Amino acid sequence: MTPITEVEGRRLALSNLEKVLYPATGFTKGELLHYYATTAGVLLPHLRDRPVSFLRYPDGPDGQVFFTKNVPPGTPEWVTTAEVPRVEGPARMVFVQDLASLMWAANLVTEFHTPQWVIGAPGEADRLVFDLDPGAPATVVECCDVALWLRERLAADGIEAYAKTSGSKGLHLAAAIRPVSSERATEYAKELAVEAEKALPRLAVHRMTKSLRPGKVFVDWSQNAARKTTAAPYTLRARREPAVSAPVTWEEVADCRSPGALTVLAPDLAPRLQDFGDLLAPLLDVGGAGVLP
Repeated sequence: MTPITEVEGRRLALSNLEKVLYPATGFTKGELLHYYATTAGVLLPHLRDRPVSFLRYPDGPDGQVFFTKNVPPGTPEWVTTAEVPRVEGPARMVFVQDLASLMWAANLVTEFHTPQWVIGAPGEADRLVFDLDPGAPATVVECCDVALWLRERLAADGIEAYAKTSGSKGLHLAAAIRPVSSERATEYAKELAVEAEKALPRLAVHRMTKSLRPGKVFVDWSQNAARKTTAAPYTLRARREPAVSAPVTWEEVADCRSPGALTVLAPDLAPRLQDFGDLLAPLLDVGGAGVLP
């Protein structure tokens, strides 16, 4: 029998709580739901007012994994949805605005992905992102070297960057910016990616071409495009272990010397929040946003 629980006055059916979703550690769906419930305080502000795309893995990472942007069938009427402009035409998408919506979405077993804009100003980027993706034999260690260079380069333009793990092999950089068109944000990010390749020719590459990437870090600037999304802060990822896309300090980035040094698993996050709070909280401060040159 599927247990029914009440969250903020909403009745939710939470299913298959004993199902193992992460085979490497035995982490269950019940533990996944507990993780999201206890992380909601820092996760929800980063989701609020941004249309959420879902990468679903209901049977774990070894089962079927599929990406959806449209409102899933069976979505409760109390979950916020809205028409969102897209290149291929408008679509109705989900907005995770509160704990009840978060737990409903988590019960679908999903990664949370968001664009760099809010629904009040679609296509107007208020965040700048770089996805640093290592090509073997490069690892997150090389990503950290590139991230430190990008941090200094952004600072030269008056933009403060923050780092988080991708929850996979790489690293994400994010910065709050005064809203500009997504086209301008993408253009600026590409300019810096090209500069990174010139400054670090043995480490960085700004093109996605597979043959260029072994041993280097692909500085993916394209996720600033209006139609693109990035894994949200604190989302779990569909990996063998319950890895989190977790904020890290610049000291941790500078000290990174091994491929697993920055891995953050779900059980690790609560103590990190006690020690550091939300390291990405400055992204929510519009007044502290940088201005693109």
